[in-house]
This record gives sequence, C-alpha cells and structure tokens, in this order.
Amino acid sequence: MKRRVAILISGRGSNMAALIEAADASDFPAEIVVVISNRADAGGLERARASGIPTVTIESKPFGKDRAAFETVLQAALDQHRVELICLGGFMRLFTAAFVQRWHGRMLNIHPSLLPSFPGLDPQGQALRAGVKISGATVHFVIPETDAGPIVMQGAVAVADGDTPETLAERILGIEHRIYPEALRLLAGGRVHLEGDICKTDGSIRTGGVLVSPTAT
Repeated sequence: MKRRVAILISGRGSNMAALIEAADASDFPAEIVVVISNRADAGGLERARASGIPTVTIESKPFGKDRAAFETVLQAALDQHRVELICLGGFMRLFTAAFVQRWHGRMLNIHPSLLPSFPGLDPQGQALRAGVKISGATVHFVIPETDAGPIVMQGAVAVADGDTPETLAERILGIEHRIYPEALRLLAGGRVHLEGDICKTDGSIRTGGVLVSPTAT
C-alpha cells in the first residue's frame, strides 16, 4: 500500500511539482494526498490544484511567534488527510522541537548544498565565497537543528569560475528535482533506516560514479 504524503510549501513549489510528477508512476511507493501552504499567495498551490492534489492554506502570520499554536492547526490538517510522511518543499517556517520529534524519521527536507557544508541562508553564495569546486543538494531528515538531520541522499554539480549565486542555484535545482523523488521513493519503500545520526540504505545502490571538478583537457 502506498504511503500517504503531505508536501509543505511557502512559494512556487518547484520541488513539489517534481514529487507530484514522480508519484504519478504506478510503481512509486507513495501518493501525494495534500499540499499545505502557510501563505495564501504561494504559487505552488495553483500548481498542485492543476495536478488534482487537494490543498490547504494555514496562514502563519496571524500566529506570530506562537509556533505551537500554528502546529496544532497544521497537525489537525495532517490528521484529517491521514498523512504518514511529510516532505518540505521550500517551507519557510521553523518547527518546535516537539513537532519535529513527533515526525522523527518521517519528515524530509531538501537543502541546496552538500551538507554539512553551507547550512542556512544563501548556501550558493556561501559556496562561491568559499571557492569550492563542487556543490549540490542534500535530502535529509528534519531534526530540531536547522539543516542538520541525517542525510538520505545527495547530488553534486561542478562549480564554474564564472558562476553567480543565481546560475549555481539554477543548476543545483535540476539536481534537487532528481534526488528528492528518489529519496522519497527510498523512505516510502522502507529502504532507509536510522542508526543514531546516520541514515543507512537497504539493498543494492549503484556505486563507483566519480565527479572531479575542474577537469583538465
């Protein structure tokens, strides 16, 4: 039976769209049962409706700093849709430790850097200022600390000398759209488990790929 997934968004929902598209496949082990936004003007809401996915808006602004009160309403919506797993797709609101613990091992996030490097805001700018030659994206479990949970999957891109934060972000976004559905596939299919702070994957995974940057000709 397919696992029931909620996607939480605050904006355009590009990763949401990638997850919805992947879940359309008959062999995908999860189904997207609701998209929830904390902003009524989030562009992803219309994209979700166009895909036939139910949407819920819970405006966070009226709750101010009372995160627990917001989460009570959010949890009620999750319960109503019998949600089993959560994927954050650009959801711009922090959770309380109690909410995160309730969803421990069942809530994923994606971040546009190769964590643990460059957590937080402006990761592409951080990467360029550090002069790294490879960057990418990371799907990880959510824990109370920001961008610090066990890593499920990563994808890498080469960093060009002429990159700006915007050009690097666009290239990383393509990787995000590839790895987020695959990470959800692993989780929903029961192929990942946590050993302390480490996420392990069951079954065979292709290995041996090497990315070197820059390459000399």
